[in-house]
Amino acid sequence: MFAAARAAGVARSASVAFRRTYSTESSGLKDRLAEIIPQMKTDIAEFRKEYGEASLGNVTVNQAYGGMRGIKCMVTETSVLDADEGIRYRGHTLFECNDKLPKAEGGSQMLPEGVFYLLLTGEIPTDAQVAALSREFAERAELPAHVTTMINNFPDKLHPMAQFSAAVTALSSESLFSKAYSAGVPKDKYWETTYEDSLNVIAKIPVIAALIYRNVFKDGTVAALELDKDISYNYANQLGFGDNADFVDLMRLYLAIHADHEGGNVSAHTCHLVGSALSDPYLSFSACLNGLAGPLHGLANQEVLIFIKGAVEEMGTETPTDQQLIDYTWSLLNSKRVVPGYGHAVLRVPDPRFVCQQQFAEKYIPNDNYVKLVHQIFRLVPGVLKEHGKAANPWPNVDAHSGVLLQHYGLTEMNYYTVLFGVSRAIGVLASLTLDRALGLPLERPKSMSTEGLKKFVTK
Repeated sequence: MFAAARAAGVARSASVAFRRTYSTESSGLKDRLAEIIPQMKTDIAEFRKEYGEASLGNVTVNQAYGGMRGIKCMVTETSVLDADEGIRYRGHTLFECNDKLPKAEGGSQMLPEGVFYLLLTGEIPTDAQVAALSREFAERAELPAHVTTMINNFPDKLHPMAQFSAAVTALSSESLFSKAYSAGVPKDKYWETTYEDSLNVIAKIPVIAALIYRNVFKDGTVAALELDKDISYNYANQLGFGDNADFVDLMRLYLAIHADHEGGNVSAHTCHLVGSALSDPYLSFSACLNGLAGPLHGLANQEVLIFIKGAVEEMGTETPTDQQLIDYTWSLLNSKRVVPGYGHAVLRVPDPRFVCQQQFAEKYIPNDNYVKLVHQIFRLVPGVLKEHGKAANPWPNVDAHSGVLLQHYGLTEMNYYTVLFGVSRAIGVLASLTLDRALGLPLERPKSMSTEGLKKFVTK
């Protein structure tokens, strides 16, 4: 469909100048990790020595059949999800992160580079450290020729997430960890090349994601990378939205708030699980993307947007009265349908990620009808769900808002939205994978049982 344009796109990509050496201005992140890791290992060793046999709680039969929800059986250092206050990145709420982490010049939102530094170290980086990290990501972003060729040869009908996962898998040829492992690197050094691979993944995937977007939905041309810009600007610019400062700031917010959500969700758990087999970060993150692609995980924001557009069509207006919206919600519930984007497996409050997007929308696009409708739903629908009585959590999650923001700025291709999520999620899961290797976490191997075995176990 875009064969000729793609050829031009390849030529343009090939003309982009990338420096082969890394910046002399270091973020100091790797050196800081090298200082922190020994103390982390000592703290954990002492904790396990004293409390290693302490129980974390009972496991019920219903939990075994119910997706293991609520079972405390993993360690994730980067973030913790509290049912009553939402996600905390190394102890900081998202609102605190946006207040404390560095921002781009003229920008109002935290930079994802700062989130990555925080997740790895637990420390708030300086402006200079984040600027150096932005530069380092830009200098690592060049794609191998075989990956670019592979992406340009994908058929348009192949879903963007399938293209994304396949391209990341193909990047495994560049893994420094795999080379070091084959050469017999000591276990206590595994984290060092895992860190290098992780930075390379985070640096390269926005370029992959932009090339997929431009191939599938546009003319195949991709703008040159700008080495002095942050990762969100370059991603937005390569998508084709770099001239809209508000959209660039939205990308900073989007990548930051979707980065991590503790370790039990499908994408984070998959990356940890595959990584525990010592698969390299490219393969581990590709597996993460395959989990994220599922309709019960990363596709949820797309389903919310479809729902909102369907609601507008059924109600016959983008600006319903409160009573029209309440009546419509009851008609949904009475016909055994649901309100997508409302309810969360853990949260019992409005998702702070929803609130962050709500605040952005109120500041920048308060008069957009779909934004108004999303906020009207937030104001009215939880009360209806409570009265209905079957929703344990009547509050919105992150997916209830993100789609209308993207639509407003012209990124209307819903099949692409999960790719955005994947670009963001790399920041959290690869920070966590680096720490997994640093702390020497073992191969994950839980015990499974058959139904017959469970019957015997509980009745003996």
